[in-house]
Amino acid sequence: MRYRRAATPGATYFFTVVTYQRQRLFYDPKNVALLRHAFRTVKANHPSILSCLV
Repeated sequence: MRYRRAATPGATYFFTVVTYQRQRLFYDPKNVALLRHAFRTVKANHPSILSCLV
């Protein structure tokens, strides 16, 4: 799959993710914690990728 990205320096991007068959994965606090951990890990290893996310 090929994605097109705008080449705007300092731009902020917003995206929406829908789960398979709209399963309620994030009603479970454990899954929310896993997602937060994943974002923190990526941000720590690649700070420029997620620089706009907390």
